Amino acid sequence: MGRLFGTDGVRGLANRDLTAPLAMDLSVAAARVLGEAGAFAGHRPVAVVGRDPRASGEFLEAAVVAGLASAGVDVLRLGVLPTPAVAYLTHALDADLGVMLSASHNPAPDNGIKFFDRSGFKLADEIEDRIEATLGQDWEPPTGAGVGRVREAHGAVEQYIAHLLGTLPVSLDGLKVVVDCANGASCEVAPEALRRAGAEVVTIGTAPDGLNINAGVGSTHLDALKAAVREHGADAGIANDGDADRCLAVTAGGEEVDGDQIMAILALDLREAGRLADDTVVATVMSNLGFKLAMREAGLTVVETAVGDRYVLEAMKERGFNFGGEQSGHVIMLDHATTGDGVLTGLHLLAAMARLGRPLDELAKAMTRLPQVLVNVRDVDKARAKSSPELSAAIADAEAELGASGRVLIRPSGTEPMVRVMVEAASEEQARGVAERLAEVVRTALG
Repeated sequence: MGRLFGTDGVRGLANRDLTAPLAMDLSVAAARVLGEAGAFAGHRPVAVVGRDPRASGEFLEAAVVAGLASAGVDVLRLGVLPTPAVAYLTHALDADLGVMLSASHNPAPDNGIKFFDRSGFKLADEIEDRIEATLGQDWEPPTGAGVGRVREAHGAVEQYIAHLLGTLPVSLDGLKVVVDCANGASCEVAPEALRRAGAEVVTIGTAPDGLNINAGVGSTHLDALKAAVREHGADAGIANDGDADRCLAVTAGGEEVDGDQIMAILALDLREAGRLADDTVVATVMSNLGFKLAMREAGLTVVETAVGDRYVLEAMKERGFNFGGEQSGHVIMLDHATTGDGVLTGLHLLAAMARLGRPLDELAKAMTRLPQVLVNVRDVDKARAKSSPELSAAIADAEAELGASGRVLIRPSGTEPMVRVMVEAASEEQARGVAERLAEVVRTALG
């Protein structure tokens, strides 16, 4: 069996892969491991628990709360809130542990569990490994006054919104924005924060019913947002995913602005304000080559990591950088948040528009996206991807053909029997041709 924890907690089909007993056992194990590590030394432990609106979140939340309380942890129930809100409130409420129930941008039948330490950061790999190893072990649960108590965390939404607004350098007066909350966790927070910041707000994707999260709306489905921006004559559109740790945007003309473009805009804005640490941005190997070229042309350094916002964050913390993210819209502003925060990102993107007095389509020209084609090759031996001489030779030929104006990235999937072939080139036609040629080599050499 593979590792239970992935790059973003434990995730799977709710009530099949991620069951109530597993959720309870994970919570008990987390409490035990953190207690043994001294995280609760000298005081009664407290945990905060939040979730997105998925129907399965209701029974999984009950299981997590039961597990924590049975292990002697007092629990503050936050209700439906974005993942970054749970991370922030873990620290702000002086809790020892934060737990978020969400499968992010995945469809409604999926769910997941993420744990945060008392500083609001995701647990380190070694702590997750110890939690996994502790599952199913015998233990002596507390009784009487030793069991945890459960109560509601009143005012959590207000506290988080106040935090978001406190980070803004300017008001958003005069801007009209459409916000798409993906029928997810930001339905209350995002529109209210934007209104209080001064924007005129139109909402879509704000009618969660437990089953429609990410369904045709949100950052993975931008067509509804594009149509709404044009219909209402808005200056911009902002899209979150189901747990609101991502943000993508749409210009007044309905053009997409992806995570790379948002990072380029905000990095230059931070540099102009003298607040970009070491004039450096942390991005993953999947960021568009156009982003990297634009940053270097602007005199900024780009540090690359493996795919996954946790790896971006690790590099930022280890080397003292304060800004980074992913093309998918996970943008980490470490001066204000300990994880990607889609609502925070949207607010600051709009603030850059307001401060500079320029429309989003102009700001997005900070970089030129090179055509990028991704081909997923399924059911191949991904473990041989790095050792195949045939594939290595094909990659070398492709790189010679593309030269400095293109790039090849062959990446085994971390969760599926699949190899991802990504090619960037000066034209869409060239990128697709090279990608399909390499994909065929992958099928032949690794099949």
